[in-house]
Amino acid sequence: MEIIPAIDLINGKCVRLTEGDYTRKTEYALSPLEIAKQYQDHGIKRLHLVDLDGAKQGKVVNWQIAEQLALNTDLVIDFGGGVKTCAEVERIIDLGIEYVVVGSVAAKQPELFAEWIVRFGPNRFMLGADVRNEMIMVSGWLEKSSLSLMPFLETQIKQGISNVFCTDISKDGKLEGPAVDLYRKIKLAFPVLNLIASGGVSSMDDIHALVKAGCNGVIIGKAIYEGRISIQDLEAYINENKG
Repeated sequence: MEIIPAIDLINGKCVRLTEGDYTRKTEYALSPLEIAKQYQDHGIKRLHLVDLDGAKQGKVVNWQIAEQLALNTDLVIDFGGGVKTCAEVERIIDLGIEYVVVGSVAAKQPELFAEWIVRFGPNRFMLGADVRNEMIMVSGWLEKSSLSLMPFLETQIKQGISNVFCTDISKDGKLEGPAVDLYRKIKLAFPVLNLIASGGVSSMDDIHALVKAGCNGVIIGKAIYEGRISIQDLEAYINENKG
């Protein structure tokens, strides 16, 4: 189980939303770089960086923060939020960021996403499948698509996509536990997926439950900021499960 802390950005600052609602925002004092370096110092290797301004505006906004974290940490970063053009994909990769997070384009412009996969390779992308009642949500969770989750995933797997994180929006930021049953269903249908759980994680018990469900990684945000899961807990878990 790969531990992947999340840093969500609005105006260059770390925030967390509840159920994807921009009006229900909690802002945190430390800078994104300070937080990222803390994670790195405690043995964490991955980071999920989300440009919430970008997701809302339909173009990447927080370039400076992404570059700062790529240059000043050794973390393997996935970054997205509003990625809409080939030029943006190229720029993210040129920053030294490992994975480009794509969600809305894959749902709304599948032909364009297919072109990106051919040009850059499927392993440069982390597909974001954000759902409410197993229907794909797009545009920073503000818009419901007509796509059902399982057929959407099947289509993307056929194109070579293997890295997917799935967020049940109804769980996100509420610290009420993740959508374990949904993840179990996805892994049973698509065992080849590198499936990363996202949303609702509130305790180490949740992480253990996700392991049992077959998840390959977990994105954790609010639970760390609010002390439900300490960085020391995560460090101990990583050390116990090395190899």
